[in-house]
Amino acid sequence: MKIKIGKAIDNDYVVNEPNVSRYHATLSREDNGCLLLEDLSSTNGTFVNGAQILKKRISPTDKVVLGSDYVLNIPEVLKSNNDYSEEFTSLKKVYDTYIEQKVRIQSSNQFKTRLFQALPFALPGIIGMVIGFSGKGDPIFLVASLVVAVCAPAIGVYLGAKQSAKAPQKLQDLANQFKIDYVCPKCGTFLGEIPWESLANKKQCPISSCKAKWVSE
Repeated sequence: MKIKIGKAIDNDYVVNEPNVSRYHATLSREDNGCLLLEDLSSTNGTFVNGAQILKKRISPTDKVVLGSDYVLNIPEVLKSNNDYSEEFTSLKKVYDTYIEQKVRIQSSNQFKTRLFQALPFALPGIIGMVIGFSGKGDPIFLVASLVVAVCAPAIGVYLGAKQSAKAPQKLQDLANQFKIDYVCPKCGTFLGEIPWESLANKKQCPISSCKAKWVSE
């Protein structure tokens, strides 16, 4: 990818300013993803963070000035070539985080649901052991044990169902946020639950009116 910058109308990024040359500079993205700015023997020079350069690797946050006073907006220049690769790369973290949180919610819910369902069934046995070790056959203990034996399973089922009901809402909230975050950085189209690596293989947005470049050539 190489973007030509200057005053002439056949540049990729046209800058109609008096101190900018007809063919002033080029901005290209190297194979390793770095941005390379090169001055094309312009009349008034190209400056990065106050220093005049002929060729220099830059970042989107560097202050680039063409001529004496025109500040070049690097992100905007990149968009002139429909290049959204940097924004697309950040979507990998969005996808990975979504999958991790989804698995965590499902696993946590299954564990707690089974725990709530199983624990009450163990209470009668625990009480029976306490009574056995105490060596008492007090009717009150026996009645209490019977009540627990009858009620505990029902309570366990109730608590398990209540816990299980929490997961769908959490998953829905997670999915709603994912639909907001996991979108084409240009047109905003939701990308579905397609893995980021699969989308990267397509290299650009499939929407005909967008065709944003997701991966730099």
